[in-house]
Amino acid sequence: MSTKERSILRDLAKHYLDVCHQDGMDERRALWRKQNSLHGDRPLIYARAFAWHEMPECQHLCEDPLYRDQENWFRHSLFWDTLQDDSIFEPWVSVDAAWVTPPEGVWGLPCNWVGDGIAGHSRTMDAPIKELADAARLVEPHHVIDEEETSRRADKLHDAIGDIITINVERATIYRDWYGDISYQLVRLRGIEQVMVDMMENPDWLHRLLTFMRDGILQAQAEAEQAGDWTLSAHENQAMSYAEELDDPAPNGPPVTRDKLWYFCASQETTLVGPGLFDEFMLQYQIPIMANFGLVGYGCCEDLTLKIDLLRQIPNLRRIAVSPMADVARCAEQIGTDYVISYRPSPSDMVGYDFAPGRIRRILRRDLTACRGCHVDITLKDVETVQNDPERVRRWVQIAREVIEGL
Repeated sequence: MSTKERSILRDLAKHYLDVCHQDGMDERRALWRKQNSLHGDRPLIYARAFAWHEMPECQHLCEDPLYRDQENWFRHSLFWDTLQDDSIFEPWVSVDAAWVTPPEGVWGLPCNWVGDGIAGHSRTMDAPIKELADAARLVEPHHVIDEEETSRRADKLHDAIGDIITINVERATIYRDWYGDISYQLVRLRGIEQVMVDMMENPDWLHRLLTFMRDGILQAQAEAEQAGDWTLSAHENQAMSYAEELDDPAPNGPPVTRDKLWYFCASQETTLVGPGLFDEFMLQYQIPIMANFGLVGYGCCEDLTLKIDLLRQIPNLRRIAVSPMADVARCAEQIGTDYVISYRPSPSDMVGYDFAPGRIRRILRRDLTACRGCHVDITLKDVETVQNDPERVRRWVQIAREVIEGL
């Protein structure tokens, strides 16, 4: 490690720790615990995305890939803090274990993309299961870690900044989040249109494939639990993973069982699939996975307006995403006070084009009024552009607070 890179990382680590220990962080933790335990007293704001690639601060100076990734994470977090939303910044950094998976992909088959490879340009997915028989080439998942490579990564980061900040090693199985998302992985393997055709033309085959994927994810997750590799750093709910029913996130803690953790699940790819087929070909395969966890946040960008009653089958459901495509009023009416509404206004309308405070206030006031009496927080996500305006999301947070205070 060069002296320059070491100095950069160490300086960033110190500044990041200052953010973690600033006044108000424990208050935010208390607010999220209350919110996720269904007795919060006001909507919270979570600015999950802000077109980081357009911000001047995103430029990195480190050349080493591991150090460059960590530098980017620090700079991203430091900028995020300036937005003054209700996000929590934890006093540690994480390095992923070196999970061992098939070289062609986590399911043993490669998902290739056709396009020019230029950032921002469209691509076409070339799904590998073209014939039904191709599914026989899928590889059964297992939880395997390359301990030597994992130690190398952790030691390298520890040598650079370990005397300043805690280095957490994230060992929970790779078969979770997007790698453990049946819907996301299924479409990468088969193609979104073909999956919908299969529901009608090849239902028995599709059920067998979904059974294989469900059982594989369950197996890998159980193996990780048996190995003691689930810890409190593995919480995930697409918000702040706090709740009074669960222990707070923590680094390098003792092993925990899955019922002590938040889990995130979604099915964006079935947003155009009707409720009956969604239940039959997706939700019923996801529920056995989610049922092992303490609390669940469900949904990402899909429209769940017509599927909320089905989601009630999830025994430990706590948060439901209400995306830009959803009917907020109808969702709020169905959800009531039974779950937290993760309200996600359109990032385009909020900050993506022709920044218009009047429009922002009108949309937020309309939707938050529809959610009156519910447990709701606001997530700004999937922001692809702010038209190179570094102040835009910061101004949006201020406007959102004004709207909340005026309700």
